[in-house]
Amino acid sequence: MPIEDICREAARLGLKGLDLIGPNDWPTLKKYGLIPTITPAAGHSLTDGINTKANHAKAEAGVRDMINRAAEFGCPNVIVLSGNRRGMSDEEGMDNCVAFLNSVKAQAEDKGVTICMELLNSKVDHPDYHCDHTAWGVEVVKRVNSPRVKLLYDIYHMQIMEGDIIRTIRNNIQYIGHFHTAGNPGRHEIDATQELNYRAIAQAIVEAGYTGYVGHEYGPVRDPLKSLAEAIEICDV
Repeated sequence: MPIEDICREAARLGLKGLDLIGPNDWPTLKKYGLIPTITPAAGHSLTDGINTKANHAKAEAGVRDMINRAAEFGCPNVIVLSGNRRGMSDEEGMDNCVAFLNSVKAQAEDKGVTICMELLNSKVDHPDYHCDHTAWGVEVVKRVNSPRVKLLYDIYHMQIMEGDIIRTIRNNIQYIGHFHTAGNPGRHEIDATQELNYRAIAQAIVEAGYTGYVGHEYGPVRDPLKSLAEAIEICDV
C-alpha cells in the first residue's frame, strides 16, 4: 500500500503516528496529522551493531545524523540495535554498548530525542542477537544513566525469551521508552488466536505510568485494516 494511503487510513483509525518510517516519508505523515513515533538509526544492522567496537564510528555517524533529523521534525525516538554476539561474552558486549551510548547520549539529551535499544528474541527470529533479555538491556541502560537512553520493549520477542510480561513491565517501566506488540506464536494478530492477553498488558502499561507510544508490529493474516482496528480497540484502555 502506498505511504499516502497508509497515512490516510492510519489517521482515519485514530492513530497518533507510525513506527519505522524513514525521513523521506515524514512529510506525508505530517500532511495527515501523524508523527514518526520511532525510526531506525542509519548505519548499523543486526550484524553490525553497537556491541562491537569496530562498528562504533560508522554507527555513531548514523545515530547522530538521525538524532538531528528526528529532533528537527519532531520524531521522539530513534532505534539502535545491539548486534549479534558472535562469540562475545555478555560483559564485553555490555561494556561496548555502554561505551557507544555514552558517546551519543549528550546529543540525545540536548535534542530531546530518546535512543531506544531494541530487545529482540534470539530463539526464533534473530539467532545470536545480544540484547535478548530484559535484565541485560536494563543493566546497559542503568550504566549509561541518561533519561534519553532506554529500551524498546517488544512484547512478542520477550514473551518468547522469558515471559512474565506484566511483572517485567511493572518492575522496569522507567527503563522503557517504547513498546511493540505482536501475537505469539506467529507474530500475527494480538487477538484471541494467540497466548498473550494484550488488554491486560495494555492496562498494566497505563497503570505503570507510561505516557509514550505503543506500536503494532505484526503481520496480519486477515484484512489488515480490520485487524489493525481490532488491535487498537484491544489496547484502548
